[in-house]
Amino acid sequence: MANVVVVGAQWGDEGKGKIVDWLSDAADVVVRYQGGHNAGHTLVIDGVTYKLSLLPSGVVRPNKLSVIGNGVVVDPHALVAEIERLAADGVKVTRDNLRIAENATLILSLHRELDAIRENAAAAGTKIGTTKRGIGPAYEDKVGRRAIRLMDLADLETLPAKIDRMLVHHNALCRGLGIDEFKPKEIFDELASVADKVLPYMDVVWRLLDQERRAGKRILFEGAQGALLDVDHGTYPFVTSSNTVAGQASAGSGLGPGAVDYVLGITKAYTTRVGEGPFPTELFDDVGERLGVRGKEFGVVTGRKRRCGWFDATLVRQTVCTSGINGIALTKLDVLDGFETIKIGVGYKLDGKEIDYFPASQGAQARVEPIYEEFEGWEGTTAGARSWADLPAQAVKYVRRIEELIGTPVAVLSTSPERDDTILMKNPFEG
Repeated sequence: MANVVVVGAQWGDEGKGKIVDWLSDAADVVVRYQGGHNAGHTLVIDGVTYKLSLLPSGVVRPNKLSVIGNGVVVDPHALVAEIERLAADGVKVTRDNLRIAENATLILSLHRELDAIRENAAAAGTKIGTTKRGIGPAYEDKVGRRAIRLMDLADLETLPAKIDRMLVHHNALCRGLGIDEFKPKEIFDELASVADKVLPYMDVVWRLLDQERRAGKRILFEGAQGALLDVDHGTYPFVTSSNTVAGQASAGSGLGPGAVDYVLGITKAYTTRVGEGPFPTELFDDVGERLGVRGKEFGVVTGRKRRCGWFDATLVRQTVCTSGINGIALTKLDVLDGFETIKIGVGYKLDGKEIDYFPASQGAQARVEPIYEEFEGWEGTTAGARSWADLPAQAVKYVRRIEELIGTPVAVLSTSPERDDTILMKNPFEG
């Protein structure tokens, strides 16, 4: 039985929800391995829509174990609120179907406040486009070795000293910014008030996952955001604060890389991103607007309008390499129905010279100009297609050209938001 990592191959929002839902039906264990509650999946199951921000997608299905790994930063109050929202929808979350790594870092209210203060104070052109949910500051505390972790809530007597250690850093920052300092007791009370609600889910996740793997269980690793938002391999500094590439599935769960058998990259048939940062194939005309309207391009968690543009094969080919992608799930092909012409970005010009990769320099990323191939569109519809025979010939040609350009096959083709409107060429769980 293969274990599968699902990773966004663009800037996130690639339609992972449907694909992860489809895969989680076949999985025994679903693991979230990075990010926080700043991204999410929309799942539609038996006509009911679930919007998840932090909880793994397996939680809405019976007899699945969902796991939040150590690579995730957890806002305990947001977690409790999400569990309560699901309860209102008839989904009961208990220790039987949810475990959280004891060493997962917690997001506190001070992280949210600092996140917003810094983003609002940033000069024009330097804003990151953060969701202001405290993700970045929480990861900073983690690597700064001053974080409060889930296991710390189990020993409240030792918590004040840990809070004091953390506030040595944060209150110095407050003084520099001329804002009120954080009060240790308020932070303690904030954590103590939620401890009993989240501690029942705590577990030694690396050991748990090793046991599940040895028992032959199918494990699905799901990430948030997309690989182009990776703090190392993305469009830095316009990235998230964690590693989003597939390799993080191991580090963020405690299960070694040998346990991963297949990496499925999710990519739209065009490109979108939210927030600030470079976007070589972005469209500012009626075509870009049309893509956004037809694709319903608004963020699941934030509701922010997404920027839209043509498919950028150069970027996806780079992600195929940095995430070790074995196959692609191509989504939203139906959004391109009816376009007279369609373009694919196949390379860039940088200062008059052609290059076949996306440079790491912020300045160079802002200067690259896309080189396009133009394709004839198709008059028929791909919406709802469930076999290659249902697709217009030009749509097939478009998909095949994408495969050539990115250097990996399309394993799954999604032709509508409906779960069954899927053409399967390769089942990832079969390795």
